[in-house]
Amino acid sequence: MSARIYLLGADAFAVGTSAYVVSGVLPDVSSELHVSLTAAGQLATAFSLSYAIGAPILSTLTGRWERRTLLIAALVLAALGNLIAALAVNYPILIAGRVVAALGAAVYTPAATLFATSLLPPEERGRAVAIVFGGLTFALVLGVPAGTLLGPSLGYKGVFALITAVAVLVAIAERTALPKVDAPPVVSLRERFAGVTDRRVQIVLAITVLAVLAAFSVYIYIVPLLKHTAGLTGNITGLLLLLYGVGAVVGNFLGGWITDRFGSLRTLVVLMTGITAVLATLDLTLSTEFGAGVALVVWGMLTWAFNPPIQNLLLELGGGLLISLNASAIYLGAGLSAVVGGLVIQTLGVGYLPVLASALSLVVLGLVFALWRDTALQRVEELEREDDIYLTAAAD
Repeated sequence: MSARIYLLGADAFAVGTSAYVVSGVLPDVSSELHVSLTAAGQLATAFSLSYAIGAPILSTLTGRWERRTLLIAALVLAALGNLIAALAVNYPILIAGRVVAALGAAVYTPAATLFATSLLPPEERGRAVAIVFGGLTFALVLGVPAGTLLGPSLGYKGVFALITAVAVLVAIAERTALPKVDAPPVVSLRERFAGVTDRRVQIVLAITVLAVLAAFSVYIYIVPLLKHTAGLTGNITGLLLLLYGVGAVVGNFLGGWITDRFGSLRTLVVLMTGITAVLATLDLTLSTEFGAGVALVVWGMLTWAFNPPIQNLLLELGGGLLISLNASAIYLGAGLSAVVGGLVIQTLGVGYLPVLASALSLVVLGLVFALWRDTALQRVEELEREDDIYLTAAAD
């Protein structure tokens, strides 16, 4: 596997840390800025929705940019957003910083994914996607737990300042190590959305939104949930998040390997069945330190094995143009998760989050089977057309 792909994965780590670190510093933000925990959670919403809206638009606007320049500019913009967050003296400025960082991430992640897949043959692109998204999982391994562990000593401002420094360093590394790559043919916004007319693409994007919503409606509020279920706080919470991240890294690379070996749809059925079971039993498993550790490892592994088969499906259905739309779907789900999770906490209590998440996962599993059916029907229609063409040619 090319060292350049691993570099792209490392750079995705910086972007991913910016996206997910909020989960580890929510109590600190709530306390220092004198806002509710739910309001602090909306920092994730601001980032996610900005990303969801920005990804297809910015991908179109930057379509003529040389690819290395585009990746570096995206990292610099993400660094600027985190710097604004580090210097923020009130909640609106912190929100603004999150929006700017999100726009940088919205450009970077789809471009890095396509860059990685272009370097390898089709039979290896599942692993290429896994490596880029592996950077995001390492953000969970180090970024979110670091926010939990460093938040009390550095404050949320110090955590965002550290992310700024990392983003600048990886931008310098890309400038040194990556070659210049010409821009692909320019694609209009209309062409970028053209693939969405395919029912199968619509189902895949719906799967992404709902699966992310199920996972992150719990994960964004995992710190208060652990306090509620087992009375866990402080360093033990950071260590448990680290275990989740370890599972996420294993799952991400395992998902790429399984996708290449067994195909996307079979992989998704197994993963969503496991995810549903884990979410449905969280109230029980999170009641002890040991149970929480096991549950978070398994949950992280299954959840982060989800990305490679989804990305591979979209590449099969419509090529690289759909990748930025799926990135928007990911962050749309993440943005909605903060809102939906906050509403559940306010109306029913934090203990009901796993109930909501497991119900959503069941819906996703149903959509996977619907996609499998539509794919099979599409293949039958293609075979019938091929037979008609053959019979017509034979008759002539």
